[in-house]
Amino acid sequence: MTDPSTILVNKRDGRQEPINLDKIHRVLDWAALGLNNVSVSQVELKSHIQFYNGIRTKDIHETIIKAAADLISADTPDYQYMAARLAIFHLRKIAYGEFEPPHLYDHVVRQTEGKRYDEHILKDYSREEFDALNEAIDHGRDMNFSYAAVKQLEGKYLVQNRVTGEVYESPQMLYMLIGMCLFANYPKATRLDYIVRFYDAISLFKISLPTPIMAGVRTPSRQFSSCVLIECGDSLDSINTTTNAIVKYVSLRAGIGINAGRIRAVGSPIRGGEAQHTGCIPFFKLFQAAVKSCSQGGVRGGAATLFYPLWHLEVESLLVLKNNRGVEENRVRHMDYGVQLNKLMYQRLIKSENITLFSPHEVPGLYEAFFADQDEFERLYVQYEQDESIRKRTLPAVELFSLMMQERASTGRIYIQNVDHCNTHSPFDPAVAPVRQSNLCLEIALPTSPLEDIHDADREIALCTLSAFNLGAIEDLGELEEMAELAVRALDSLLDYQDYPIAAAKNASMKRRTLGIGVINYAYYLAKNGVRYSDGSANGLTHRTFEAIQYYLLKASSKLAREFGACPGFNETTYAQGILPIDTYKKDLDSIVQEPLHLDWEALRQEIVEHGLRNSTLSSLMPSETSSQISNATNGIEPPRGLVSVKQSKDGILKQVVPDYENLKNQYELLWNMPNNEGYLHLVGIMQKFVDQAISANTNYDPQRFEGGRVPMKQLLKDLLTAYKFGLKTLYYQNTRDGAEDDQSDLDDGCAGGACKI
Repeated sequence: MTDPSTILVNKRDGRQEPINLDKIHRVLDWAALGLNNVSVSQVELKSHIQFYNGIRTKDIHETIIKAAADLISADTPDYQYMAARLAIFHLRKIAYGEFEPPHLYDHVVRQTEGKRYDEHILKDYSREEFDALNEAIDHGRDMNFSYAAVKQLEGKYLVQNRVTGEVYESPQMLYMLIGMCLFANYPKATRLDYIVRFYDAISLFKISLPTPIMAGVRTPSRQFSSCVLIECGDSLDSINTTTNAIVKYVSLRAGIGINAGRIRAVGSPIRGGEAQHTGCIPFFKLFQAAVKSCSQGGVRGGAATLFYPLWHLEVESLLVLKNNRGVEENRVRHMDYGVQLNKLMYQRLIKSENITLFSPHEVPGLYEAFFADQDEFERLYVQYEQDESIRKRTLPAVELFSLMMQERASTGRIYIQNVDHCNTHSPFDPAVAPVRQSNLCLEIALPTSPLEDIHDADREIALCTLSAFNLGAIEDLGELEEMAELAVRALDSLLDYQDYPIAAAKNASMKRRTLGIGVINYAYYLAKNGVRYSDGSANGLTHRTFEAIQYYLLKASSKLAREFGACPGFNETTYAQGILPIDTYKKDLDSIVQEPLHLDWEALRQEIVEHGLRNSTLSSLMPSETSSQISNATNGIEPPRGLVSVKQSKDGILKQVVPDYENLKNQYELLWNMPNNEGYLHLVGIMQKFVDQAISANTNYDPQRFEGGRVPMKQLLKDLLTAYKFGLKTLYYQNTRDGAEDDQSDLDDGCAGGACKI
């Protein structure tokens, strides 16, 4: 047996020295300090380190980290913090060669020389300002992360060499530098104050930032919008331009929404009948190839959702594009799809009537009216149904809806967009700026226009810049006022800070200055307030909370408009007409929540009419799958599947325990314990009353609750109609319980690899 005292270890700097077991014990003792139910000896036993001559200290440390992480469970949740501390220790050794981080200025100089940080940081800030900000950094906050958070930081956010795995910074440097970049152009008299306040908000997990900002701000790369909406016209030039735009933005880490509903149906005459049109599917394949052409710098893979109307002549073929049956020629499986509906389509279903399918280019004005004017759409639709000269197909509405819901159930990723709600309960005047699509995660609802040329500067590619409030970090709704001001200021600054590779994207961003601020940790928020998703007890709290969120966001944007001017497109918003979300919501909500308004909306209305808004939109609720892990929070608005969630990342499986497990383990309502979707859909409707864009809302089904182990179509259609009744603009995933252990089932990565994983 080898005598440990004779073993030499290889240090990180290449030196060799005798192994020091006491040093390993000291690190473990340090990592366990103040934690409950963790055992240093258990970690040592679990690690089974086989010491040998020449073993690397790096390997010893990684083995110990993994041992601590493997011990994370519902009974011993604090191992997630012990493993995190060990991982932070390891990470700092890699980044700095020692545990103590360098001075902020020295760090930025080194990384700028290595061309990993943007040169402007050193140019824009004096040494005195660096000294002041260095004093404000609290590196001790690195110890607040869970293990899953540290692994996500290592895998996606920290600046690194993605080939060698070498990491160049620690989390607190990341947080401080983001603030320094975003507020660099603020007056010197005030900018340090904003930077420190913003640093505190994001490093204490009060505000959560999206992947593109966390991974990109401070680097020479300057595209940070999470969501890009690209609309395609019905011409080869437009289709080619759309493909070009997709490639550019996928390569820059953005998730893509493609509106392809204008493309004419198969068999349409071309050049006066000289040829027949090949229809949608070949062009959808072209878009899919563009989406998958780039890996997004190793941060994640490209992903997109493509939108089309339910009344499109090819809809029966389009609905099955993700279906595993069929051949490659008639399937386009590597995108997701959003099906667009409106009131008339639902009415045809409820009345057991027929739906007529058209090719959009053969029914003039119908496609435009579908979004901009519901009465005009119905008039034209009925007129074209009666016109025998127009090519069409008619089938029972229940048959078409059933096909749609069957594919939604079997793939989980046929999404729903209620285009009338997106335009009647919208910050945009649909007569001049209709909303015709959403994005990858179904929470963005912004105007777009079809591109004909990549240099079109008067068209619109819509971008949305995201962030989220951590509801678990607030004790009083009044705290949202400060959080709203910081988030709106930072994201608004980012719009000017970033680059725009396509003219239409810059045009839309500068004109509308759209933001989408959502929430994380909603499940924890409900648990700590003693209310539940399913029984209506959370309705009042949710109403009060989202009232405050939207009110303070609007107030912050109006304040910015007084300082910097309203966005140029403000006159195309309903806000400019004095119309607020509280005026246009679905009044059916009043039957499920009687909570009054608590804030002074009339004074805010006058303020907005007088001064305008800096930002056309301010709120949207995204999944936040990855960034919620950074904050050790439950993701978005979703109920957890288990008290310990097991999430898949490119670094392997990560276990994470719900917040405040010891005190609240009996208060959480878990996903598969909910009796049905009704209470959840009511809550989303209440949120949608205030949220000016849309919401990533899922439907969930446990087949074992139904006779024969099958979810009846009647139930799927009932939930779809409930969502519409209470004003939901979109529906995202449909999840079906597959019988796996609840603790092991939360493996979905949030947005199919897309940018909405904020």
